[in-house]
Amino acid sequence: MMPRLLLRAWPRGPPVAPCRTLSAGSGPGPYLQHSIVPTMHYQDSLPRLPIPKLEDTIRRYLSAQRPLLDDNQFTKTEQLCKSFEDGIGKELHEKLVAQDKQNKHTSYISGPWFDMYLTARDSIVLNFNPFMSFNPDPKSEYNDQLIRATNMTVSAIRFLKTLRAGLLEPEVFHLNPAKSDTNTFKRLIRFVPSSLSWYGAYLVNAYPLDMSQYFRLFNSTRVPKLGRDELFTNDKARHLLVLRKGHFYVFDVLDRDGNIVSPSEIQAHLKYILSDSSPVPEFPLAYLTSENRDVWAELRQKLMQSGNEETLRKVDSAVFCLCLDDFPIKDLIHLSHTMLHGDGTNRWYDKSFNLIVAKDGTAAVHFEHAWGDGVAVLRFFNEVFKDSTQTPAITPQSQPATANSSAAVQKLSFKLNDALKAGIAAAKGKFDATMKTLTIDCIQFNRGGKEFLKKQKLSPDAVAQLAFQMAFLRQYGKTVATYESCSTAAFKHGRTETIRPASLFTKKCSEAFVRKPSQHSAGELQQMVVECSKYHGQLTKEAAMGQGFDRHLFALRYLAAAKGMALPELYMDPAYGQINHNILSTSTLSSPAVNLGGFAPVVPDGFGIGYAVHDNWIGCNVSSYPGRNPREFLQCVEKSLEDMFDALEGKSIKT
Repeated sequence: MMPRLLLRAWPRGPPVAPCRTLSAGSGPGPYLQHSIVPTMHYQDSLPRLPIPKLEDTIRRYLSAQRPLLDDNQFTKTEQLCKSFEDGIGKELHEKLVAQDKQNKHTSYISGPWFDMYLTARDSIVLNFNPFMSFNPDPKSEYNDQLIRATNMTVSAIRFLKTLRAGLLEPEVFHLNPAKSDTNTFKRLIRFVPSSLSWYGAYLVNAYPLDMSQYFRLFNSTRVPKLGRDELFTNDKARHLLVLRKGHFYVFDVLDRDGNIVSPSEIQAHLKYILSDSSPVPEFPLAYLTSENRDVWAELRQKLMQSGNEETLRKVDSAVFCLCLDDFPIKDLIHLSHTMLHGDGTNRWYDKSFNLIVAKDGTAAVHFEHAWGDGVAVLRFFNEVFKDSTQTPAITPQSQPATANSSAAVQKLSFKLNDALKAGIAAAKGKFDATMKTLTIDCIQFNRGGKEFLKKQKLSPDAVAQLAFQMAFLRQYGKTVATYESCSTAAFKHGRTETIRPASLFTKKCSEAFVRKPSQHSAGELQQMVVECSKYHGQLTKEAAMGQGFDRHLFALRYLAAAKGMALPELYMDPAYGQINHNILSTSTLSSPAVNLGGFAPVVPDGFGIGYAVHDNWIGCNVSSYPGRNPREFLQCVEKSLEDMFDALEGKSIKT
């Protein structure tokens, strides 16, 4: 199973600037921003994702294998690599390069990566879909469910309008914002033709990012089909899908001219839905989206044949899915379970994203992964948080419009025969049994974070990753395959590359800290941490520049299969299977809007580790299935961080 990209962060970002409240009925304009530079201005001139040299890929692959194998295993893997590089690998690489030259409009990984997601037959719940939860609104009275759901819905529709009008600021990574993130530069660059604009940004140390995924944020759904799912988008649809207690409702959030329906009207419709006292249906249809994809595809065919075609089309084409939950969030662990999977009745897991708002106003985005990666979702997430808290469409004093909601809101009903009812009951049984097996736990390490580590000239990410290596060694006595996702959005149709944090450096350093700290001075331990940080920095830079090895080897294997060739021996090596059995699957992100994020392990005996290094503390959210103990692992992470901070402060390590 392939891991997915999740960018993540968690408890409390910096305070947000005081909000400009609006009088009832006034509401913000249709756009979030009016970018001087058109949204897609840089897209045509983005550089293409490079295909690494085969010898570089093999060298990097062997470096990542070294800490995981004994001498005999490594010698065998080395021999397989040599014959691959001189033989079938060379032939496949040449074919891949030739194919890439024929397809300059995209990247060599884009097609295979879509296929990897869409042909996977496992349930997308836990296996692929991650979540990110919002920090609460800084003004507590705005965390009321109805107020927050209305404000976030309006902000989401404003994002849609801004994106489609080409007024959303292009996504750019600024290395020198004083030069590139200025109105002067933007006024200049907008006149540079799109075919050259990237070069203009590059001259001032700015790197525009790929935005080709953004259009699928809205009106999009992953539709189950036998063998391979399809991504469906209908940007003409104007309605929102709302789920509550397993019931489906739709109403228009855009009028016939494409204008946003007034916030007070949206508030009235949501209030109407919240007042529906119908019990949860006996057979909640949403469970089907948690099924094995082929099982769901067959059941969906039956749904269509039973007269539900038009109703399903409304679900698929909705702008997005808003889930109103009927209970408050108790704590961070309850938050993770609720937003990562919920109880199966109140999510449409196939939608490009579900915006979830709990009874106490706690909100999150749960997203399907095939259509895109965290870069697009995080941008949407940040803009919705900023807009809904700083320019809320309604206030606690706002009165809902006196709209005829019973006419405007349509409650969808599905015709279910016995086969469909049996299918829903079976899906529920599987869902409940699987969710019971997932454990989630989290910690907050408050002794320090980015500020302290940067003073020590260390990469904060490298230190967090080193803590995971030490923790696993302490808990289980070995070094295992580790995956850290890295975006390659700096390239046209880039997706992700893998950073392999387990190295000979981290192995040596972990063994020194865990097994024989008394045999090393604080200075020696510090030096080892510095070496790990340097090497991790190099791996990160290589991955971001498309110079990892995972995607290249994946594409070569995909090509061999597509050409009907026998699977090269390299891929049958147990070591290849082992390095792709990612026991530690990790992902990080920092954003002042994010409270917590997470995902499930990607293998049955693994950990799913979402983490963030903040200015003065480090947060870590870990999931596992039976056989692994996340509480114990987190205690080992905490001990590892304590030990490193002691060594960095020149203190001896407590055993």
